[in-house]
Amino acid sequence: MPIARLALFTDTWVPQVNGVARTLDRLIAECHRRGIETLVLTPHDGTIDPEPLSERTGRVTRWPARPFWAYPQLHMATPSMTRARQLLEQFRPDLVHVATPFGVGFSGRQAARALNLPLVSSYHTHFTAYLRHYRLHGLDAISWPFLRWFHNGGAATFTPTRHVANELTSHGFRDVRVWGRGIDTARFSPQHRSNERRRAFGCNDDTVLVTYVGRLAPEKGIDVAMEAMRPLLAAYPDRLRFLLVGDGPAEQRLRETAPKGVVFAGRREGQALAECYASSDLFLFPSTTETFGNVVLEAMASGVCVVAHNEGPTHEFAHAGTALPVNVQRADAITAAVDMLLHDTARRRTIAKAGMHEAQQRDWASVWNQLFADYADVVARNRGITLQDPMDAPHEQTPPHSPAPASPYSSASRSSHSRDVEAAPPAPYP
Repeated sequence: MPIARLALFTDTWVPQVNGVARTLDRLIAECHRRGIETLVLTPHDGTIDPEPLSERTGRVTRWPARPFWAYPQLHMATPSMTRARQLLEQFRPDLVHVATPFGVGFSGRQAARALNLPLVSSYHTHFTAYLRHYRLHGLDAISWPFLRWFHNGGAATFTPTRHVANELTSHGFRDVRVWGRGIDTARFSPQHRSNERRRAFGCNDDTVLVTYVGRLAPEKGIDVAMEAMRPLLAAYPDRLRFLLVGDGPAEQRLRETAPKGVVFAGRREGQALAECYASSDLFLFPSTTETFGNVVLEAMASGVCVVAHNEGPTHEFAHAGTALPVNVQRADAITAAVDMLLHDTARRRTIAKAGMHEAQQRDWASVWNQLFADYADVVARNRGITLQDPMDAPHEQTPPHSPAPASPYSSASRSSHSRDVEAAPPAPYP
């Protein structure tokens, strides 16, 4: 059955610039396009009005938060099930979606279960892989048990790729579904190539501009990329530039140690970001911790030849033919790949053309239709209804002589439809 109200709990949200925040912002925009009322619960990042209201994002409630010590750009809120429950009782959503397992997301999970509301989660970030980059190996033993407990508390877990879905299933996650990603081929297109933008980055017509877009952080493999590009920049000082678009905890260190030929563009959005992609000749993405890799698809749609990891989630669409897959954990492999493409313009163009064709097959309409069909299926199953075809998402029809399902907000419903008591979480939260 279709939903009329969606509550989203997330510890990252616009104006933060990352793949998770941008994807969730698209989700809320699509909800509004479909006439679905939304409530977003997220931490206050210290830079914006605590409770902004706009046509695009609907109602947004921000909780007090502090910068996370290991990643100051990320603000963390203290879990509060009481606050989450009060907001859900006021908003009365048909479905609760938790996108992160931290303070806000944790609170939403617990409150939704207490109210017996239909609950789903989404897995956006490989936290276990991140632990290695931030020297938090001691937490690795509890990370998978906690994440399994967290996500299995809902009716379904959504993840961007089949590769990640299989990995989660192997770790005991139940009912893992693929919520894919599309691309706006008007926003990201070769048509946005700008000679003026290239000149601003120190390029002329003969310069090969290698670009990275994303957070400047250890888990993104940016240090390996810099090591790989260093000998090439020294060998071809007049023909090569390495453009870094984004910011993050490693930015200051990178600026202090970067060789000549590295250009720091900072955070870019909108038309400026589209021009950065389209004005490039190569796109280098050295990360091995992605669950999808939105920026890779954006570069492909922009008509840019991509060099990315030869396995993992990004390899599902940036594979041999549509990209040049290499072992990006080895600096020498990246160096060899970029050096080869630097001298082979024809191959760059062939790969770029194939990559653009691949990106154009990934439209948002089919992605949203599947996700909202899955939403409808979860809500229907919560009320004991079986949809013959989830894609049709029919309205609920109460059988003759049968009582209508009790409201999950009533005390009667909570007592008669309460979930099984679960064990305490194997996690840092009590």
